Amino acid sequence: MLMAVKLPLASNGATPPLRRNPLGFYSAASIPLKPISLSLPLNNKNPHNCFCLKQVLPYSSRLNLPNRRFTPVAAVDSDAPHSHHQGSETLRDSKRFEEWNSLTAKFSAAANIPFMLLQLPQIILNARNLLAGNTTALLAVPWLGMLTGLLGNLALLSYFAKKREKEAMVIQTLGAVTTYIVFAQLSIAGAMPLPYFAATSAVVASGLLINFMNFFNILPIQILKFWEDFITVGGFSILPQVMWSTFVPFIPNSILPGATALVTALLAVALARAGKLPEKGVKFVGALSGWTATLLFMWMPVSQMWTNYLNPENIKGLSALTMLLALIGNGLVLPRALFIRDFMWFLGSGWAILFYGYANILCLYCCNGVSREFFIAATAGLFSWIGFFFWRDSVVYGFNSPLTSLKELLFGS
Repeated sequence: MLMAVKLPLASNGATPPLRRNPLGFYSAASIPLKPISLSLPLNNKNPHNCFCLKQVLPYSSRLNLPNRRFTPVAAVDSDAPHSHHQGSETLRDSKRFEEWNSLTAKFSAAANIPFMLLQLPQIILNARNLLAGNTTALLAVPWLGMLTGLLGNLALLSYFAKKREKEAMVIQTLGAVTTYIVFAQLSIAGAMPLPYFAATSAVVASGLLINFMNFFNILPIQILKFWEDFITVGGFSILPQVMWSTFVPFIPNSILPGATALVTALLAVALARAGKLPEKGVKFVGALSGWTATLLFMWMPVSQMWTNYLNPENIKGLSALTMLLALIGNGLVLPRALFIRDFMWFLGSGWAILFYGYANILCLYCCNGVSREFFIAATAGLFSWIGFFFWRDSVVYGFNSPLTSLKELLFGS
């Protein structure tokens, strides 16, 4: 027979939805309580069958689930952090976990300072030359090479917008905006053709607007898909062309690598959208934009080291301060990348630390470009920092060895 059971619940009449933050925790605003009733129809033909409901807990100002943590997943398989249960942790462990989460986010936000200082000297120098009427000096700025970096910023901005990593989004936004300011200066000086600047302006404005609309969940899915396809095709086409061009004139100058990659990317995106690829293939295509952006940034130090090899006498022309700022900026985001088990982010930043910042400082030291004290301080600071955050990560996750954190990052749990 059909019955109705009324059960008292705690509510204020309009229950706010629980909100999920990037860590997987849920929270709701603290609200006054008053009883309401919930009617549940039951079809109970067996008297031994009974309906049981545990006591309903009132909402708190923050409802923490201390036994949730990140699931290590390959970056190619996921655009957002996942969580899983791992036994019961004490409240102390949960507090330590949240404290390290907050601290790594602050480290990542602090990286904006050295990254901003990296581009600021170029902007100031360009402004001085423009005010002095020395537009010829701006012809020395390679806008085509900077364009690949700009596309990398926009692609990684899309990646971090999906993952809801606000601090990393700010870093990529800052990179895109400062690069665009340089482009504007080059356009004023006539060093960058106006049609290219207009197209770049449209891409930058669209990229920033789309990604922040996506972050706040107000973007139509069709527009997001089109933007992702555009970034995927653009990044995958530019990467092999930049790699090829690095070794010209030792190899023939050709657009074949970029053209081949363009056709391949268009075909892959078309097959993915048409549903002609298996699930793993669709995930692979979806992750291409993030990986190509990371590889573009990873290629920059390779290009610099190749230049150092060809022209060792020019090594002293490198700025030790610029290399140190690059080392510090990427070093500050590494703990966050390790904490959320983002292998792609960790690989890109770690590569930049070792092969752009530290490797060039080593080259400067070998060529007497920096003092011995400067090199020792940079070396000691870098490896002490790496050891510290690996140790701290293993503590908050309850591991016996920092190597376990590295193993999870590389291979998952």
